[in-house]
Amino acid sequence: MGKIKIKLKKGDLVRVISGDDKGKEGKILKIDTKKYRAIVEGINLVTKSEKPNAKNTKGGLVKKEAPIHISNLMYVEDGKTVRIGRREENGKLVRYSKKSNKVLD
Repeated sequence: MGKIKIKLKKGDLVRVISGDDKGKEGKILKIDTKKYRAIVEGINLVTKSEKPNAKNTKGGLVKKEAPIHISNLMYVEDGKTVRIGRREENGKLVRYSKKSNKVLD
């Protein structure tokens, strides 16, 4: 498999474009660059059983976000999904929206 440039960052608002959670939106909490996966807030929830511990004294079933592949996510700008490009400005590489041509923070 060739190397993919990950244009999404932690904190970006994204929409799921395929899978069980298609159409849902959330913020990226964590990105695994080696596996090309991201953990998105409230997306791809799985139920795990947890033993009692200091944090959760009762234990039991806990809903947790599972990683989702980067290719299934799209950046959201003004309520619409947009593609992201990269270009050099003032000697720095910046991300920009291909629809509005605006530089993203």
